[in-house]
Amino acid sequence: MKKIACILLAVLFVGFTFAGCNSTKTDGEDTTVAKKQLRVGMECAYAPFNWTQSDDANGAVAIQGGGYANGYDLQIAKKVAAGLDRELVIVKTEWDGLVPSLTSGTIDAIIAGMSPTDDRKLTIDFSDNYYTSDLVVVVRKDGAFKDAKVLDDFAGAKITGQQSTFHYTVIEQIKDVKKQTAMPDFATMITALSSGTIDGYISERPGAISAMASNPELSFISFEAGKGFVASDSDIAIAIGLKKGSALAEDINKTLASISQNERQTIMDTALANQPVSSD
Repeated sequence: MKKIACILLAVLFVGFTFAGCNSTKTDGEDTTVAKKQLRVGMECAYAPFNWTQSDDANGAVAIQGGGYANGYDLQIAKKVAAGLDRELVIVKTEWDGLVPSLTSGTIDAIIAGMSPTDDRKLTIDFSDNYYTSDLVVVVRKDGAFKDAKVLDDFAGAKITGQQSTFHYTVIEQIKDVKKQTAMPDFATMITALSSGTIDGYISERPGAISAMASNPELSFISFEAGKGFVASDSDIAIAIGLKKGSALAEDINKTLASISQNERQTIMDTALANQPVSSD
């Protein structure tokens, strides 16, 4: 009888223990469930769209592995994560590694100033656009091409762009240009331009403004309608990269649709004001 009583007590104890573990309404019990993550890839080196800083000032978010990310892309990523009710995780990734990281499942989305070009659409899907810009040429203020007005004014100029980008391909639209080898990132191009190795590089307007803020010896040439680069809407727009058939697309587009044009411009203006003074 004693053995039976002990067994019954043990069964009751285990039952109560499991009941306590499954309960979500016991007074004082922590029932918090960790949110699913949204792993976002970006270079964290393309101000004002994205950059790395040392702390969480101005709404920055920790980067997986160290440091903090901020910029226009980061602020859009925060809104997207909130719309999906997910925890935002920033995965710092080299530009050429972004698409492979997405297709392999290392990240869930690319929010990195990436244009939804036809070539990229062969491999990944894109959200609706979240920014549209125009192409300019960054030059030295005291350089030979500081007064250029139209593309033909860059004849003979040594011009480059970031590798694996649309920026690099449009150089061929400049007659008699000396197209240079593509460079891995904007910091490298800024250094090459400042040292006189090149005469200019292709950039989007916000990136050019950012470069000038950190490097006062630089300027940029913008063009009147019909006198600059020919580009499709998808080439100068920026969208979120997603895996083919991603279930996130619909909800992400709903979140993007809720961000007005005025708010988007305010976010960009804030990014330009908060960007690092140095490109290092």
